[in-house]
Parts: sequence; C-alpha cells; structure tokens
Amino acid sequence: MELLKSSIRGEKLDAVFISSVSNISYLTDFTNFSKDEREAYLLIGEDFAYIITDGRYIEAVRKQVKNFTIFERGGGKNTEDLFKKLNSKIKSLGIEEDNLTVAEYKIVKKHFKKLKHFNVEVLRSLKNDNEIEKIKKACFIGDKAFKYILTRIKTGVTEKKIAFEIEKFVKSQGADLSFPSIVAFGKNSSIPHHQTGEKGLATNDKLVLLDFGVKWENYCSDMTRTIFFGQPTKSQKEIYQVVYEAQQKAVDFLNSKIKLGEKVTGAQVDKTAREYIKSKGFPDIPHSLGHGIGLEVHEQPYLSPKSKEVLKEGMVFSIEPGIYLPDFGSPRFGGEAGGVRIEDLFVVEKMGLKQITTSSKEIIKI
Repeated sequence: MELLKSSIRGEKLDAVFISSVSNISYLTDFTNFSKDEREAYLLIGEDFAYIITDGRYIEAVRKQVKNFTIFERGGGKNTEDLFKKLNSKIKSLGIEEDNLTVAEYKIVKKHFKKLKHFNVEVLRSLKNDNEIEKIKKACFIGDKAFKYILTRIKTGVTEKKIAFEIEKFVKSQGADLSFPSIVAFGKNSSIPHHQTGEKGLATNDKLVLLDFGVKWENYCSDMTRTIFFGQPTKSQKEIYQVVYEAQQKAVDFLNSKIKLGEKVTGAQVDKTAREYIKSKGFPDIPHSLGHGIGLEVHEQPYLSPKSKEVLKEGMVFSIEPGIYLPDFGSPRFGGEAGGVRIEDLFVVEKMGLKQITTSSKEIIKI
C-alpha cells in the first residue's frame, strides 16, 4: 500500500479510483470478485482506503481484507454517496481509463473535475518472491500437462478433444486454465490465435501447435509448443530451427545486457528476434515477441516494437517468436501451409534470465 501511495503522490493526485478486478485483487488479496460483473471498486487516498462492494461480499471482505474501510452499496446507498463525502478532500483523481465504462466515467466526472489516468500495472510488473513462486508452480503444472497431452495425440482426435484433455488434466492437479487453450492442427497452425475447432488430426497435417496456460492461486502461466505428427519435411524443420534460434538470440541478447548492468527495453529484445527471422527470408512476426504475466495472462511489461519499458529484476514475461505461412506458394516450402511458435516464460534475476517453463524444445515427433 505504501508503494501505491508513493505513486499517487508522484503523480500529484489526491486519490485513485480502482475499477479493474485484477488490480483490486492485487491491492487487497481478495480474489472472489467476478471479472464479468462490476462488483467492487477501491477509492484510495493519503489518509483513507475504501473498498466499495455490496451485501453479497461484505462478510467475506470483512474477514479477508485488511487496512480497508468497507463502504456497502445497496439499501439506498451507492458509490456516489462516498464521492460526495470525500469531494472536499479530492481535487485530482486517478482513474483507470482503459477499464472504466462510459457510464462509470460520467458519474466520476460529475463529482471530480480533474481526472488523470493511473496505471497500477506498473506496480504489478515487479513480482515479489511469493508471486514468482506461484507462477513457477503454474508453469510446473503446465509442463506436466504438456507431457500428458503428448500421449493423447493420435489420428482422428479433434482439436477440441485435445483442448478438453488439457483442461481435464490441469483441473485434476487442483488448478485452472489461465485462458482457453489454442490447439491447431495442420494449416490451422498458420493462424497465430486460431479458434480451436472440430478438425480431426489427419496423417498429412504434420504440425500440431499447442498454446495453453495454468492458473495457480490466481497467478498464470503460458507456454506454446509446436510438435510434428509424423516425419517433418525439410522446410518444416528449417522453420522450426529458425524460430528456436530467434528465441535463443533474444534470450542471449537480454542476458548479455543484464550481466553488463546495461538498461534494455522490451523493444530492443523484440527487434533481436524479429530481425533474425526476417534475415532468414521469413515474414515479420505478426504479434509482439512477448508479454508480462501474473494475475493476468497479458500485462506489463511488453516486448513489442513500441515498448519503452526497461526490463528489470523481478519481471516475468514470455518470449514467443513465431513464423506463420498461410500459403507458402514458393517452391522453397513445397506449397505447405502452417506455422511454428515456441513460447516460454522467463524471470529476470540479478545475474540474468531464468527460464521457468521447462518442457523440451527439441523437435518432437509423434
């Protein structure tokens, strides 16, 4: 809380109004609010901290949330009553511009004229030891799930069936999925975020792309592996090798900067992998090289061409280069269609990067 209040002072704000569920969970350690409902808000200033919710959650919040005053909505009271009460104390208010609905914004604007975007994700991007351990546990279960799912891949099985088997295994470990799994067979692997469907696995599909994650005690993992159903062609092996090397070059570049004590941005790491893939004659990566992970699957820091974020000790993020060729067309690739992505999670430590997903990245043939 002190770090938050220091940030509030640094932004020259009197208070902040927090509306996103992930940030509410981060600041209160209360994880039972739904992401699909607007069940709670936080209003935090120098000498006050309110959690605003309704009667469904009051008892649970009272037992679990410390250092917050509860403001109960309902029974004729609403959030605007609290705004009115604190209006004289708050001249400038921080809000989450990328989270408030238009209706909520209109209500806030009616009571506080000076509004400014406030970013809690910056605080979340630096993970403490407890958070990192939870992410590592999620990765451990994800690695087990990958090993398990390799035994379920066979002719005729559908993408949806494999996705179901991943979810069933993860839940058998006492965890949940961190996002709906992406399972792509054959030419479907050329779509970076393919919508898992009813396609059955055929002997000529060759490529099987698996992108899935685990949520353990509210913290997420994310991993992608591309495996081969049968013997890969020469061009497919070439593509796989280039993606593998692109990831390794990004890791080596970042490690060298960390060990020299030099600052490095997400954009610089992204460029290292992106330029390598292009130098080999393949199309540009159609997505960022990586993203932070924690309470959400995608959060700061971002490894993208526009990222100015400096990568620091305690940050956890993915590095996930990919090559996607929906229509090879060229004789070099034999007219094949498909894609390869390799994704792992890394944590920045004092002496360098540590990979925390451990599934093999050697070519796997089933």
